[in-house]
Amino acid sequence: MSEVSLAVNGRTVTGTVEDRTLLVHFLRENLGLTGTHVGCDTSQCGACVVHVDGKAVKSCTMLAVQASGSTITTIEGLADGADLHPMQAAFREHHGLQCGFCTPGMIMTATDMVRRHPEGLDEATVRAELEGNICRCTGYHNIVKAILAASQTMQKADGAAQAA
Repeated sequence: MSEVSLAVNGRTVTGTVEDRTLLVHFLRENLGLTGTHVGCDTSQCGACVVHVDGKAVKSCTMLAVQASGSTITTIEGLADGADLHPMQAAFREHHGLQCGFCTPGMIMTATDMVRRHPEGLDEATVRAELEGNICRCTGYHNIVKAILAASQTMQKADGAAQAA
């Protein structure tokens, strides 16, 4: 058993876990953050993506003890207060979801994608970078539309913040 301490969605949490406990299971079972989904447990589907120190990580491939000392953001912590994050709002506005199972992982992957491409995104880049995130419902068309729309909104907001 090992002690872990993480900053999750802005608050410090600690817990004792078996050394083999995956980060996804720690988030869901120990912290009750069930927005991070368990799809395949083999890093194939992307339903479990969270941000670890600002970068998208498939939490089924990381042990909780490996994440100790890190800052974790889950889908529950992405929004600022009552307002949806621009990526969440774009998924809703552009119908980028159907059953919703893959949506948290898609949104977390997409927000990291925007961060890594401050110059902007195009459809080919979005489609290529979504590899490893599986959606069985939408056919990806509306997911790509949502990501491109949110990317523009997020870039405008970043530009306005830098100008201020």
